[in-house]
Amino acid sequence: MASDIDFDTEFSPAYGTAVAIADGVERLTVNNPSPFTFHGTNSYIVGNSSVAVIDPGPENEAHFDALMKVLDGRTVSHIFVSHTHRDHSPLAKRLKDATGALTVAEGPHRASRPLHEGEINPFSESADTDFRPDIAIADGQAIEGDGWTLSAIHTPGHTANHSAFALDGTGIVFSADHVMAWATTIVAPPDGSMADFMASIEKLLARTDRIYFPGHGGPVREPASFLRGLRMHRRMRERAVMERIRAGDRLIADMVKAIYVKTDPRLHGAAALSVLAHIEDLLEKGRVTTDGPPSLLGSYRPA
Repeated sequence: MASDIDFDTEFSPAYGTAVAIADGVERLTVNNPSPFTFHGTNSYIVGNSSVAVIDPGPENEAHFDALMKVLDGRTVSHIFVSHTHRDHSPLAKRLKDATGALTVAEGPHRASRPLHEGEINPFSESADTDFRPDIAIADGQAIEGDGWTLSAIHTPGHTANHSAFALDGTGIVFSADHVMAWATTIVAPPDGSMADFMASIEKLLARTDRIYFPGHGGPVREPASFLRGLRMHRRMRERAVMERIRAGDRLIADMVKAIYVKTDPRLHGAAALSVLAHIEDLLEKGRVTTDGPPSLLGSYRPA
């Protein structure tokens, strides 16, 4: 299947160095590259003398030292966490202890739906279940700092507790893992939900932001057109899954082989979970049926 999105994979991580990317905004990238994190996780510093840190990142000594060096002489009032995957939130505790800042997030980690009987969460080890925010920020709620205001945009889909943060008055949104320029987002049940993800796309499309700074990679410079591309991409994936089921594929493994021919084989496990996410959505829509609850090993047929 041809790509319907113009991905941007040009990015210099500049590990250990804070890069000024907008007025009062700096990016510091963790040296934790992988097929899931691209060149690494982006932490953002918002403000000047009194700042907020967005997504401090994983437990990484070099990154913590780099953050503390960049923050030296400045007050950290808040630590915003977009979601509770281990590449984004664990360092929040250590940074809070060092600075006295308040942590801010939608809430602690949770799945998008209950586990089915006998189901094992394949991404359980990637979840930071220890994180509890000091402030559970509501959708649309704003927190003001010294010269900056960040407002929460709840964007469930990648995780149930995922939020983006808008820097009010600038057109800047820190989109975390919901929208990234270099690749599509993994939506993996039970942590993720395709129906929620698509609803969050529509929610962002209703806004008029000018640029996104994501959790991995470089900026999304034309958010509206990129979001429309993401929406089309997901609809094409849904069609592809439905076509494979109509063609006689019953198992997700067979669908992945047919649909993700050009995808890095290291990502086929994640691709299978993405197919499951689409199937769960198709089940809810009454277009697909199966015996028992949906699972990676389930057998699927047209309704």
